[in-house]
Amino acid sequence: MTKLIIKYLFLIFAGLVYADPFESTYEPLPSENILIKNANIYDGEGNEFLQTDILIQDRQIIAIGKDLPVNDEFLIIDATNKWVTPGIIDIHSHMGVYPAPGVSTSADGNEATSPVTADVWAEHSIWVQDPQYALALKGGVTAFHILPGSANLIGGRGVTVKNLQRNTINSMKFPDAPHSLKMACGENPKRVYGNRQQAPSTRMGNAAGYRKSWIEAEAYLSRLIEYEEKSDEAKELAYKPQRNLEMDTLAGVLRGEILVHNHCYRAEEMATMINIAKEFNYKITAFHHGVEAYKIADLLAENNICGALWADWWGFKHEAYDMVQANIAIVDQALGGKGCAIVHSDDAIGIQHLNQEASKALSAGLRAGFNISKARAMNWITSNPAKAAGIYEETGSLKVGKNADVVIWSKNPFSVYALVERVFIDGATAYERNSDFQPSSDFDVGIISPNKNRIEE
Repeated sequence: MTKLIIKYLFLIFAGLVYADPFESTYEPLPSENILIKNANIYDGEGNEFLQTDILIQDRQIIAIGKDLPVNDEFLIIDATNKWVTPGIIDIHSHMGVYPAPGVSTSADGNEATSPVTADVWAEHSIWVQDPQYALALKGGVTAFHILPGSANLIGGRGVTVKNLQRNTINSMKFPDAPHSLKMACGENPKRVYGNRQQAPSTRMGNAAGYRKSWIEAEAYLSRLIEYEEKSDEAKELAYKPQRNLEMDTLAGVLRGEILVHNHCYRAEEMATMINIAKEFNYKITAFHHGVEAYKIADLLAENNICGALWADWWGFKHEAYDMVQANIAIVDQALGGKGCAIVHSDDAIGIQHLNQEASKALSAGLRAGFNISKARAMNWITSNPAKAAGIYEETGSLKVGKNADVVIWSKNPFSVYALVERVFIDGATAYERNSDFQPSSDFDVGIISPNKNRIEE
């Protein structure tokens, strides 16, 4: 909240805007006081604790340790022989903008009308009743980042949401989480616009398109800064620069306020995108999909860029062909373990099983000879995506003072047999497997009966 206030005051004094548009109105569920007792824990920071307690109060984790004291106000959950992790975070989702059922009238992820559509925001397409949210919650997903599609060179803003289904998108938005900018390189934009006989139609056309946009954004930002730096008297005599929604977003990237998430498969194209980012002095937060990330893993680590990758999905087109199964492990271990690897879904079913996707990636890394613990691999679906989404200070790991976004598993989450038993978001039960409380969207009501598949005894 402090960061938001500082940003708000800065903008007021700059004379540019008076409030952040479409701000989060998220309100957590009533918090519970809970002691999870005798659990085996992966904390999302690379640590493993056995037979350890976690204390939750006032929506936060307040203690982790052995034999923690509690009073009668605490619900005690015996987690003997069970595992506890942070809530899973998916950094690449299209839920809501490509909802289920998948009909063309609700396919709102790609504004494929111009190669650069930085003015659009994914949150303005999101269907909040998408039944996929509840399914992801049952897989332990407590937050996810929704991106526009990859038809464009610059496709617009992405948004991070809490996985609590509400009637408005603002009431799901993760408080204070920064927007992202979705960019795409390679075959997608050159195919979409080349087929229309317009630029870009080649990869060199792609690169030229990015650079032209950033040149325009630099000029726009320069005019803003020039106005901001005028005295109050001078501002009265000068014209305030007219707002441009497209340039607002790009200027936000150049200011460091909006995080760049870049769809890119091939190693040499990722390297080109890094060069363009250096030319215009902005930072790439993560390359998404990156089937050739292993070829430039050290370069990614040197530039503090995460690889948001699939465990074993590749070969479906030429630019996604040259993959190795140890891709995620190689990125993780770059420069002696300084790499940032993330397991993402980009898929409505994959998001329900991200623990299994991480397990596949870990197994591939172990087969390749890397010494990676399960505790470290847990970072790939918790703390690392939290960092890439700009919400790590609030969530993504089990640390005292962080949001109590917690998952209890029936077995080790890297087992194919592990099931999510209970999910807490901000210290409140959001899902419990063996109970009458089963989250569902309003759209589901009347379509899916809780007794529909019950076998009569």
